[in-house]
Amino acid sequence: MGQGVSSVSPPVSVVAQPPPTAATEDEEEESEDESEILEESPCGRWQKRREEVNQRNVPGIDNAYLAMDTEEGVEVVWNEVMFSERKNFKLQEEKVKAVFDNLIQLEHLNIVKFHKYWADVKENRARVIFITEYMSSGSLKQFLKKTKKNHKTMNEKAWKRWCIQILSALSYLHSCEPPIIHGNLTCDTIFIQHNGLIKIGSVAPDTINNHVKTCREEQKSLHFFAPEYGAVADVTTAVDIYSFGMCALEMAVLEIQSNGDSSYVSQEAINSAIQSLEDPLQREFIQKCLEVDPSKRPTAKELLFHQALFEVPLLKLLAAHCIVSHQRELSQFPALELDKFLEDVRNGIYPLTAFGMPCPQQPQQEAVKSPIVPPSVKTPTPEPAELETRKLTLLLKLEDKLNRHLSCDLLPSEYLCPRKQLVVVISGSCGHMEYV
Repeated sequence: MGQGVSSVSPPVSVVAQPPPTAATEDEEEESEDESEILEESPCGRWQKRREEVNQRNVPGIDNAYLAMDTEEGVEVVWNEVMFSERKNFKLQEEKVKAVFDNLIQLEHLNIVKFHKYWADVKENRARVIFITEYMSSGSLKQFLKKTKKNHKTMNEKAWKRWCIQILSALSYLHSCEPPIIHGNLTCDTIFIQHNGLIKIGSVAPDTINNHVKTCREEQKSLHFFAPEYGAVADVTTAVDIYSFGMCALEMAVLEIQSNGDSSYVSQEAINSAIQSLEDPLQREFIQKCLEVDPSKRPTAKELLFHQALFEVPLLKLLAAHCIVSHQRELSQFPALELDKFLEDVRNGIYPLTAFGMPCPQQPQQEAVKSPIVPPSVKTPTPEPAELETRKLTLLLKLEDKLNRHLSCDLLPSEYLCPRKQLVVVISGSCGHMEYV
């Protein structure tokens, strides 16, 4: 998960540096405090620091800290989920384990990587800790605010690229067995890197949302949640499509106006934002996602083929994907100067997921053998397969002008064997051929 971190940089040395003031000394002490190691993972690889990561009201996650991956030498996020009571965790332990086992196996360029998780169960508390990728460039929400502040409109090509990448990740999650529902997709939980790569993070499954210590009832982004969310026991992947539709709308208009000082966004404000879109295809695309009836919402894969997004891939794009997928074979040749387009393909900015995406491998479970033995059914004995044969014919023209036709049938073991030789035997008026 990618989040912004507020940290204080040390003072820069100059030629004539003034003596340190109380303010700079306080800043240095604060910086040292933030880098202090508070806790280590059981394996010792991840070290939790005091520096907190801004979760922006992500439900299900109580605390998040910056941590160091001592093996890779990179910063990661240390997420903590506090269960209200130990017995509550025990009731959910198997379900939590199954969910996080699946999340760790996810491999997609447009999804924030889950590295590891473990449980910390003590007498009076239960904690689930999981380590995720750190996204330092900020959220899509922050980017949209900066864009609007500069009085700029959203570029349609950028909007398409963002939508395709988000749908690529959702299609991948929904194609898992069983499907993984993000359940918390907003512009605050979508992160953008400096090169334009989009990643969705903060996957907070319902497994932990309803059982954590500080689950927030009042959320700032309620308009991103589908109408059926919370009203039915079992939600489907359609809730992610509704949330995506709200993200696509906000990406197009930069900001949906809320009701005065309140963070609540009314349905009238949403309808007004949709009608303000000039492109009718873009407007229809978003309206399909925001259908009240979840059964009428298209799937992520179907949306990738919508006219608002789908374009026949250029030969240049297909060639770039071919080069990226065969990078190992190309590594033996001298380094090639690849342009930015090829670099973007490698980073996942132009996914080809509309044509199918392999699902993550799930842990194999042993099949339960039924004690009931089904009646045996005799299958008919298959007829023997005919061997493929080829006929070789030679026309021999002799001096006595008595031409001879010699022919023989060849089996695959004969004409496919390079060491066998064809011998023609002629005796008087007779002759034959054979392989030796």
